[in-house]
Amino acid sequence: MNMPELPDLPDFDPKRTRRAVRRGLFRTVAIVLAVLALLAVAATEGSSLVQTRGDRELRMQAVLGTAFKIYNPAYTVTIDSCCQTTPVSMSFQVAARPMGPVGAWPVGSESYTIGQNFFGRVGRLPLGHTANTRLSQSLFNIGTTLTAKDEVRAVLARLPADLSTLAVVEFEQPLGEAGLKAFVKQYGTCAERVVYERRPGSLPITWGYDYWSDALGLGKGGDMTDDTCGGVLRQFRNWVDLLRDHDNANLRSFDLSLDRLRKAAAAGLAYGYVDQLSSVRELRELLKDPKVRTIRLAGVAFDLDRPRP
Repeated sequence: MNMPELPDLPDFDPKRTRRAVRRGLFRTVAIVLAVLALLAVAATEGSSLVQTRGDRELRMQAVLGTAFKIYNPAYTVTIDSCCQTTPVSMSFQVAARPMGPVGAWPVGSESYTIGQNFFGRVGRLPLGHTANTRLSQSLFNIGTTLTAKDEVRAVLARLPADLSTLAVVEFEQPLGEAGLKAFVKQYGTCAERVVYERRPGSLPITWGYDYWSDALGLGKGGDMTDDTCGGVLRQFRNWVDLLRDHDNANLRSFDLSLDRLRKAAAAGLAYGYVDQLSSVRELRELLKDPKVRTIRLAGVAFDLDRPRP
């Protein structure tokens, strides 16, 4: 039986072989890159879904954003929309500008990033103790013997009566919520930040009516139906009720602790407040009140819109 003849093998062509090898390599690289891209997208989207599960975004904003405000009572802080995610972190932006007397020339705000890693731990924080504003220093001095009434009286006597002021008013004895409301109503002023702790030489716990307004989505706090000039204790307590033991590690980054916050919220005692509404004339009257231990000036400005007698 005759076997069929095999066709002759073509001559070896080095150029054609190189082209075939290159095409194979290109196809392999393209497939690998496509797979890696799909894996990267899946990892990013999957990480984002894991990090934003449930109310994790809102809770991060409520806990870290509000703690940042307590950490920086000398600033007006606005929280931007949340959140920016990566495979290993989640963050949001805040805008902060120094507080000043009503009527002062407005100061521009700066943007900062507050973030936590995949395990929920907060990263390096901006501002805080490094801010070193006159207002933060005045809050540091609550409970100390610095700035006696006679010194303040002498300073106020040298200033024009119509100047608007930014000041910290410290009480001789802490006032409950009803007492604080009655005090600010009596003098027609406003407690922009209420000081709920006496901590000489350190930053005390404060609370402002705008501290939790960004966390309305959690269904508690931020209710602006209260009297905003002193009626903020319920908000403060609601926020503290939101906190859990696992938040303590992050709170310490903001120079806070659950024990201090819970103690201050339960007591509800106002040791003083930040006033950015009163004029020099009005501070002179406040200083006469025996309930006032002292007043610490943190800034003055001429308010062009204030009615003159």
